[in-house]
Amino acid sequence: MIRTLVRVAGLLALAGFILLPFAQTVMVSFTATMPHPGVVEGTIGLVNYRNLMATPELRASMLNSAVYVLLNVALCLVAGLPAAYALARYRFLGDRHFLLLIIAFRVTPPVVLSLPVFILFAQIGLVNSPVGIALVHCLFNLPVAIWILSSFISAVPPEFDETAFLDGHSRTGFFFRHLIPAIAPGIGVAAFFCFIFSWVEVVFARILTVTAGKPITMAINALFGFQTDMGLVMAMTVLSLVPGLAMIWFVRNHIAQGFTLRA
Repeated sequence: MIRTLVRVAGLLALAGFILLPFAQTVMVSFTATMPHPGVVEGTIGLVNYRNLMATPELRASMLNSAVYVLLNVALCLVAGLPAAYALARYRFLGDRHFLLLIIAFRVTPPVVLSLPVFILFAQIGLVNSPVGIALVHCLFNLPVAIWILSSFISAVPPEFDETAFLDGHSRTGFFFRHLIPAIAPGIGVAAFFCFIFSWVEVVFARILTVTAGKPITMAINALFGFQTDMGLVMAMTVLSLVPGLAMIWFVRNHIAQGFTLRA
């Protein structure tokens, strides 16, 4: 009994420690930390969210983030599935070394490649564009997607493929009708990690958005100045958490199944 109470108390203390900063962020986001027309400093209300939605640059940053993150996830899954299938089902010279190489590339600090990426994207006109950020994020997230998906495909017996081909399915039909439903938890896990890595990345977002196309991370950074409206910053921060929470909600079942299957 005492041991159970200690565990519960420990879990409550840990939850409080984790959720306290979030609770403070939400509270400050509803507080007017600077005087506004018709609003006294310290007033509780939606003034920060109204000012946020009334600012074109902040609205544009949210749209830019949504565009490049969703494009990044789509590109990683479309390119990662065939590559993961090839690594999981076929053996060729250096296949394991190739997988290790792309994973090693993923741990390369982004700042190392910032200058060559900027020069290349400036030459082809992808600076100040959400598409450019999506492509460079895909470069770093694709190895993670391939690694996760290949492990899930390897868990599916090869007889599964042979049975579908004997039934007359083409390789494309097998992919969409059989393989993708079978590894749906793995796709959910890969999509989740690609989404999170892209959403919180700031190095390339800062380098590739000089005058336009700024994502939400750079918009929050731009709000800090000599007189910072912390209420507006916290309101922007809360809105930046919504897509991540929505992503977790939509793929929660796949994530849970995925981690259970791989365990």
